[in-house]
Amino acid sequence: MESRSRPHSRAVAPARREQENEAAAGSAASAPPRAARIERRTRETAIEAALRLDGSGQGEIATGVPFLDHMLESFARHGFFDLRLKAAGDLHIDDHHTVEDVGIVLGRAFREALGDRSGIRRFGHAVVPLDEALCAAVVDISGRCYLAYGLEIREERIGNFQTVLVHDFMKALADETGMNLHLTMTAGRNPHHIVEAAFKALARAMDQATAIEPRLSGALSTKGTLA
Repeated sequence: MESRSRPHSRAVAPARREQENEAAAGSAASAPPRAARIERRTRETAIEAALRLDGSGQGEIATGVPFLDHMLESFARHGFFDLRLKAAGDLHIDDHHTVEDVGIVLGRAFREALGDRSGIRRFGHAVVPLDEALCAAVVDISGRCYLAYGLEIREERIGNFQTVLVHDFMKALADETGMNLHLTMTAGRNPHHIVEAAFKALARAMDQATAIEPRLSGALSTKGTLA
């Protein structure tokens, strides 16, 4: 009798595991979308953004700053984020308020879409080349904000875009998302290539960091929270 019961018990276990996996898959499918809509209006800018973390890389961007539009479209595409963002700013003065405030709004959208950050992988790292340029982004979506900016761009402008504004955008994004962001540059000559490689690296790193880790229950922290 004992030898007959053992095969039966071994046969039940895979069936139980299959049922548990199906239940987990059903729970994930019924989970609310990780998405956010943010509006911010000041006397300098009016910005609306809609973000979906688990998207397909669709970007609809209209900030009035063409180079920033190009970077954010690339960011959405390479991070597989669905992003719609529209901004109206005091561009007759310069691009600074618009670029910085777009970073603020995008960061707030990430913060809201992530919720309490339970289940996310938290860390992300990517290195991206673009011709002669090679840039890396490392992120920790920890709830703490810090920017280490290592992009060395000699030129003051890319077309009409002031290159110093890349730092201001990244600082606003890191602060409002609540993340550590380290940007480094190993090689580069063309400023357009450098900035675009940095945005693509950031997108891939944030895609990793915001992804759900199926082995994880709660927050990836010994404190028990990333809020």
